Parts: sequence; C-alpha cells; structure tokens
Amino acid sequence: MKKNNKIKIKLNGKSSTIDKNISLKKYINTIKIPIKKVAIELNHQIVDKNRLNKIKLKNKDTIEIVHFIGGG
Repeated sequence: MKKNNKIKIKLNGKSSTIDKNISLKKYINTIKIPIKKVAIELNHQIVDKNRLNKIKLKNKDTIEIVHFIGGG
C-alpha cells in the first residue's frame, strides 16, 4: 500500500493539497509570496517570520496571508 505523502491545508479560505513535511517558509516561497510584504497567520496565530523555517505544516492547517498596502 502506497503511503500518502500529501496533506490538505487551507490558504486564505481555499483548500490546497501540498507535500507532507514542508516548512511554512518553503511553502510561501513556492507560491511566490514576498515574505517581507505580508503578515502570516497560522491557525489563528500570527507567525514570527524568524520561525518560518522551523514550522512544519500539518494536515488541516489554516494559513491566512495578508498583504501590506502603502498609502496615505
């Protein structure tokens, strides 16, 4: 029997299937989000950007990414 190497997450309300054991930083780089210009929330908690590499995504994690918008 083949082992399942995928997990399901939700990104900004949309379901995605991604590789198991991927770090949050690698996932954000994969979807081409500029880390410096966003706030990242994982399961309703703001994430310290210095910890992105240490956080491994798990099945049913919910990620919200909010872009900063400049203006006056």
